[in-house]
Amino acid sequence: MSIFEKKEQNLNLLIDKLNSLSLSYSHPNYELEKIRIEKNELANKKKEIEKKNQELIREHKYLREKINKLQLEVNKKNEFEDKFNQDIDDLSQETEKLVSEIDKWQM
Repeated sequence: MSIFEKKEQNLNLLIDKLNSLSLSYSHPNYELEKIRIEKNELANKKKEIEKKNQELIREHKYLREKINKLQLEVNKKNEFEDKFNQDIDDLSQETEKLVSEIDKWQM
């Protein structure tokens, strides 16, 4: 379980406990109001954290896709470079053969 999930679970438990409080307790009204305010603050923080988490998930997905695209580009460039190097090697070998043939004819 991730830290975020654990915190969310704890926050939900706390919100449930705060919701279960009733006026039947002999708490003064100011304490009840303080608890309601704290409950609302916790609920707002939870919503804010969930929103940030969704933004991070979207950003992570975007960055992962971008990395995959860049990796594909790098792979294509590497393939092109390998082919280019192979072509150069082939041309070099052909040149060496031609030079060798020219040397034979000149002798």
